[in-house]
Amino acid sequence: MSEKQLDFFHQSVLPQEIIEYLNIVNNGHYLDATLGGGGHTNLILSHNNTVKVTAIDRDIQAINFVQENLKDYGDRLDFWQGNFADYQPLNIRFDGIIADLGVSSPQLDQGERGFSFRHDGNLDMRMDTSQSLMAKDIVNRWPEKPLADLIYLYGEERLSRRIAKTIIEKRPFSTTLELAEAIASCVPNKYRHGKIHPATRTFQALRIKVNEELKSLEKFLQIAPTWLKPEGRIGVISFHSLEDRIVKNQFRDNSSLKIITKKPIIPSIEEQRSNPRSRSAKLRVIQLCGLNIF
Repeated sequence: MSEKQLDFFHQSVLPQEIIEYLNIVNNGHYLDATLGGGGHTNLILSHNNTVKVTAIDRDIQAINFVQENLKDYGDRLDFWQGNFADYQPLNIRFDGIIADLGVSSPQLDQGERGFSFRHDGNLDMRMDTSQSLMAKDIVNRWPEKPLADLIYLYGEERLSRRIAKTIIEKRPFSTTLELAEAIASCVPNKYRHGKIHPATRTFQALRIKVNEELKSLEKFLQIAPTWLKPEGRIGVISFHSLEDRIVKNQFRDNSSLKIITKKPIIPSIEEQRSNPRSRSAKLRVIQLCGLNIF
C-alpha cells in the first residue's frame, strides 16, 4: 500500500450487516452517499460482480483516493462530488442506498484538517475544503451566547456556558490543541479525567455547524426515498444521538417506508474490539413499499 493510500485508509463499520440488510440483487444499482475510504462501496462491488455503484463525497481527497484504489471496477463505479443532500439522480432509481455518517478515520487522522485534537492542526473542520466557513471563524468571531447555545445543542455539552466564556476570554485560537487545552483548563478535575476528553463535545458541535451536518441529513432523508426502486432499501449508520434521532424520526414518519430494523443494529463485541471507532455506531434500515408512490 502506497503512502497516499495509507493516508486515506479507513476501516468500514458494520460491513457484514450492510451487505446482509442491503439485500443486494443481480444487476442492481446502488448509491453510497458517503464514500469516505470506499470500504462499503468495495464491499458491494466485490459481493456481486453484476452490480454498479454511484458514490458521493464532499471531500475531493476521498474521491481521488477511491478512483485510484478501486479503478479495477471500471465503469461499474462512478462518482459525484458534493453534499448528498444536493444530489439529483435525474432518471436513475437505485436498488439500495447507504449512508455512513460522521467523520472518516482519514479525516480524523490528518491533523491539518482540524477535525481532532489528537493531532495539532489548523481549526478548519471543513469536509468540503472549497467552502469558506471554518471552525476558527466560529470560535474567534461568534458572541458568547450563540457560541454557548451551539455547544449545548450540537455537542450536548452541559458545561457549554463555562466553555463559551473561556473561549471568549482566551481567543483568538488558531490550532486544535490551543482550543482543546483552553477547554480542559476550565472544567472540574473529575470532568477533565472522565471517559472522554472535555473538548470532545465542543469539537463535535463545531464540526456539525461548519458542515451543516444535521440540516443536510434531514434534507437527504426526506428526498432519498424518492431515489429508490420499489422494495429498495436505505441503510444509515449514525454515531451520536442527534443523528440517530433524526434518522429514527424521519423513517418512522414516512408512510411509504417499511421499517426493517425495529431496533438499531450495533457492532458485535469482536468488531468493537478490533475497531474502537465503531463502538457508537447504529444502523437503521428501511424499505420502500412495493408500489413506488413518488
